[in-house]
Amino acid sequence: MRISPTVPESIASLRAAKPEVVEQTLAAYTALYESPQVIERGLLHGFARTVARWQGNAQLADWHLAQGADARLLGDELPADAKLRALVEHVDLITVSPALATHEDQHVLPVAGVTPDEIVLLSQLVAFESYLARMLDGDALLAGTAPERVDAPARATVAAGRSKDLSGRTIAGLAKPTEYTQEQLEWSPWVAAPDEAELTAEQVDSFAAKATTNSVYFRLLSRVPVVLKARSAIDNAVFLGKGGLPRAERELAAAVASKVNDCIYCASVHSRKATFQSKRHDDVQRVLDAGLARDADWQPTSLDALSDGQDERWSAIIRFAASLSTLRPSATPAQIDELRALGLDDAELFDLVGSTAFFAWANRLMLSLGEPNWPAAATSS
Repeated sequence: MRISPTVPESIASLRAAKPEVVEQTLAAYTALYESPQVIERGLLHGFARTVARWQGNAQLADWHLAQGADARLLGDELPADAKLRALVEHVDLITVSPALATHEDQHVLPVAGVTPDEIVLLSQLVAFESYLARMLDGDALLAGTAPERVDAPARATVAAGRSKDLSGRTIAGLAKPTEYTQEQLEWSPWVAAPDEAELTAEQVDSFAAKATTNSVYFRLLSRVPVVLKARSAIDNAVFLGKGGLPRAERELAAAVASKVNDCIYCASVHSRKATFQSKRHDDVQRVLDAGLARDADWQPTSLDALSDGQDERWSAIIRFAASLSTLRPSATPAQIDELRALGLDDAELFDLVGSTAFFAWANRLMLSLGEPNWPAAATSS
């Protein structure tokens, strides 16, 4: 991989501008694939290769094959083993159509013998590889080249042709948002999170930089603490790092990615932050209100509406972030040229790539492990 312990000259300037993002990305890779995990290493690389194939990243697909991807996961046919088949089907689902995942999709995993720790690890793997694919694409695009592509698996996912659940209630009966909003939402998990009293020192440390122990989301992710610790560091480096892209535009990119991936919860958080930083409520809301027609895999068939009515700079940022967020990223060197012509330098472009790519990660965790709900106080009157 080009993002490796020996970073090539093509991104040396970017590493100099944003070294912590690159270093923590490497730390996350090491934590996921080189630390002891509840799923053996060959399967992890096999699942990662599947993610790379769905998302068209030839570089990652070749990399994980070379790292010893399990032979049972190399073809297009689903494995015969019931547990392994359930895991592969879940990888397919949350890679391709994360917004179509439901509580029922999580329910079939324990029935097949999958543990809560394995469920969280699998979500982290799919989410991290989705982030890494876009970081590598960004690397190629910033160097002026089009990323090399690979064919997707020749099979349908379990959600193909499914409609999104817009029932308005969570599995626990809480009121669920069905439209995009800048109002504050809460999130309910489908997988049991450790209680505060059960957390180890390592688990608490894994998200100490992001939240307190009363956050059910971070307690859930702490089931894989080594990955969460690196992820927390990347999050802070991408969104709080000094210099580079204005904070408002990093948050705008996060909101755009969340809209493409159809993550109402993440879009609410980061549109609100984009509005706070930019004071452009109506422009941010215009992104949230954009109508996106979707295909049988719940992928947008056109991204044009997202940038309608924006000024030249925000239009270019939105178009790039949206294109990088599609299942098989469709951002182009020409879009980078357009952004450079508008005055964005390498550090700003790297921030734009990083903030967009990170939400390929964040959205897939939120969408695969739980669902948003309105705060009780907002619906009790």
